[in-house]
Amino acid sequence: MGSWVETNKGVFKHFSYLLMLQLIPLFVISSYLIKEINVHLFNKQMVYYFIAAIVFIISAFIPWRRIIWWFVPIFYLLNLGLLVAVEFIGKSILGAQRWIEIPGIGLTIQPSEFIKVSVIMMLGYLISRRPPESTGYGLFQFIKLSIVIVIPFVLIAKEPDLGTALVLLITGYGILFIIGINWKIWASIVIILGLTAPLLYGQLKPYQKKRISDFVGKPSYHVNQALIAIGSGGLEGQSKENATQTQLKFLPVSSTDFIFAYLGERFGFKGMMVVIGLYILLIFNLLYISARYATDYLIKAFASGLAFLLFVYMGVNIYMVIGMAPVVGLPLPMFSHGGTSFIIFAVIFGILQNLIAFKDYNRYTSDSKITMQTKDFH
Repeated sequence: MGSWVETNKGVFKHFSYLLMLQLIPLFVISSYLIKEINVHLFNKQMVYYFIAAIVFIISAFIPWRRIIWWFVPIFYLLNLGLLVAVEFIGKSILGAQRWIEIPGIGLTIQPSEFIKVSVIMMLGYLISRRPPESTGYGLFQFIKLSIVIVIPFVLIAKEPDLGTALVLLITGYGILFIIGINWKIWASIVIILGLTAPLLYGQLKPYQKKRISDFVGKPSYHVNQALIAIGSGGLEGQSKENATQTQLKFLPVSSTDFIFAYLGERFGFKGMMVVIGLYILLIFNLLYISARYATDYLIKAFASGLAFLLFVYMGVNIYMVIGMAPVVGLPLPMFSHGGTSFIIFAVIFGILQNLIAFKDYNRYTSDSKITMQTKDFH
């Protein structure tokens, strides 16, 4: 233990502490709201925080740059294997087959959550091995990187879990957009999507079409109750006793998917703007980190990938709650009550901090004779 501290004590100063401090206000506000809704859920949330903290610390000190060449391909293929296994041995909950039950202990895992980490890692690994030209990647490299994104997208969409599948798709291509793809490829994609939109709509399942029709037409019950809650909050918000939409259980899933509506009911328009502002500052900081380490493609992929994940989750959840997007099961990131999604974000933050702190390969060891074995990450 002593040698570990000696080896790594200089590394702590390289952590991006601002990035971690930005999360604290989100945790505090979220915990406060969840405790008001249900003390039992608050206690569970504290357990999730504890587990996430451990996972973050472990992720932050695994020597990723040393092991990435063998770990990432295996981890990616293992996750694809789990997604395929869902088709055959998956557990169905509320009509969706997305979970695999661990024998003997009764716990379930959702492989579609873990694939987000492996896709970001795989893209970062492939991009760092072969960085783009000054004009961006050409068609061949674009197709090669697209395969990494599209295969899990199709497997997740079949579960069906179109919400998570689209998050993965947007995040993956968001990373490629930041890294650099020839503009002609993007222009071609926009034209193709525009022409095939009616065909793609026809492939949606009936319940997915209903969500879109509800969005275009009359709001669903969930959205209607959320709008009442937000409207009653006004500018300043209501006291806990007067937040009747949530306290009297009119607002469904108020601690998870629709927690933003309870935020509006309790703290009003000002409270909602504060939380949105916190997310925007966090996303801008991640994009700044991505730009700051422009030639370190591992950091660039993880920072931009995390920024897009937060942006898509936050944007879709908030737009869904206020009736400007179809209702899908996407939580407000690191704010809604829940364990799996929170822990996945802790893993990604931990890996990003590791890549920043151990930017020079030989920081992984106190032996100064060990030097870069592949390429210089500057």
